[in-house]
Amino acid sequence: MNILDKIIEHKIKEVAERKTLYPIELLEKSVNFESPCVSLKKYLLRPDKSGIIAEFKRKSPSKGDINKYADPEQVSIAYMQAGASALSVLTDKEFFGGSNEDLKTVRKFNFCPVLRKDFIIDEYQIIEAKSIGADAILLIASVLSDLQIDSFAQLAQSLGMEILYEVHNFEELQKIDLQDDKIIGINNRDLTSFVTDVQTSVNLAKHIPDNHIKVSESGISKPQTIKDLKQHGFRGFLIGEEFMKTANPGDACKEFIKSLK
Repeated sequence: MNILDKIIEHKIKEVAERKTLYPIELLEKSVNFESPCVSLKKYLLRPDKSGIIAEFKRKSPSKGDINKYADPEQVSIAYMQAGASALSVLTDKEFFGGSNEDLKTVRKFNFCPVLRKDFIIDEYQIIEAKSIGADAILLIASVLSDLQIDSFAQLAQSLGMEILYEVHNFEELQKIDLQDDKIIGINNRDLTSFVTDVQTSVNLAKHIPDNHIKVSESGISKPQTIKDLKQHGFRGFLIGEEFMKTANPGDACKEFIKSLK
């Protein structure tokens, strides 16, 4: 069983448990449920921003602890002051050390788009994402069928949220309906082995029409990489580990963005 299989196996149990603890009726009473969402698309296209989706991430299955005691309030505010376009928050506890509370905190102190980064396998998690203050959700093509992707996206959109569709290869890209404008994320990390190669973004970019917003995810550690990816039509860049592994993620983000100019 690879890492991804283990994550999904655990996620199925976790979601079943959360449904009994926090029924949908309760989630729909959340303060955030009626709040309007901030557009991730608009922020990624803003000329005064960097295109960077800065991620709050405590650990990973491959690296272990990255920044175990990081404070979501301090880090997220510093990210936005540094010039990030949006924020991504890992809410998976078992494998990434995250929580829904982390996202709630980030939402409370920031007005920018907040992406819920998790392994969504059930409609319940989409309603939950809205209830904790997410503006956008991640749909990972490798763990969903094309029918699930479509129905999950429709539910998210009906709640006002946007979708970052994540693919790692051409077969997964074929699950996505490319008729309408979408945000397509190319994960440079193979989720079955956690091996990372930025060339994955370059290879897949040519198969994505220009009307979509292309986002390169994972493995970006140098400003030059972003400059190179822009030549292939990328407008968004999801970076977490490069910032989070430092003592001050916000400062690391600030210096990185400064180097882009």
